[in-house]
Amino acid sequence: MIDGPHSQARPVTASDRVSDVLARDESLVEVFVRHAPHFGKLRNRAMRKVMARLVTVEQAARTANVPADGLVNELNAALGLAVHGAPAPSEPVQADVETSLVHPASATVIDLDVRDDLRSGREPFSRIMSTVSSLGAHDVLHLRAIFEPAPLFAVLGKRGFAHESRQHAADDWSVWFWRPAVLDPVAEDPGERPAVDDDIPADDATTTYLDVRDLDPPEPMMRTLAALETLPVGRTLVQINARVPQFLFPVLAERGFAWETDESRSDRVLVRIHHAE
Repeated sequence: MIDGPHSQARPVTASDRVSDVLARDESLVEVFVRHAPHFGKLRNRAMRKVMARLVTVEQAARTANVPADGLVNELNAALGLAVHGAPAPSEPVQADVETSLVHPASATVIDLDVRDDLRSGREPFSRIMSTVSSLGAHDVLHLRAIFEPAPLFAVLGKRGFAHESRQHAADDWSVWFWRPAVLDPVAEDPGERPAVDDDIPADDATTTYLDVRDLDPPEPMMRTLAALETLPVGRTLVQINARVPQFLFPVLAERGFAWETDESRSDRVLVRIHHAE
């Protein structure tokens, strides 16, 4: 256990990132593993530095089907912190596998299985987003994963997708994503589409531009990492952000990328990313 007044002064809360919790004491990973064996992947530091940054304790509790307050209490107890008046850990919540489905039954279903990717420690986000981009207006994405991908709900929710999940086994989940317009089709109003920023240069032979200013975390980081997976040596990816993406920089360094940050404009931050020499 980590000693010292600063490491133990503040109790863990449900909104804390799992990465921040484990940074306080790596042995806390065993608290997560007790509730859901697939959290054992967090023992791998490389996996932890990417995935644990994207998940809060509350989302981890949902994935493990346990109450968030119970998981928080166990983490604080492991740190030697007593939270006055906190309720005792509760029994795991059993998933209701008999609940009737609500996603459109008559729509075309596109299946995507990322269970092997997750078990092998590969990040499946680029495959998922590529499949999402290829969906027709009335298609349903059926995603198979080894846990309930709670961070993805917010990412796709920003794109107008509803979701429904069902647990088949401890490490086997089905999640369906669809646009609510499938249930109540409404013609899209082209006038409501976001205006194109004419101030962003078009991609050229050496540079790709990625505008993430209107996205909420963790999507800017996830989209950037997905784009970098296929970035050729010698080419530059320019991320256009509303702020300096401090959490992105350690991940870039771990993956062998260099970057320069341009804060010369008041309405955007440019991060030029390329393979380190």
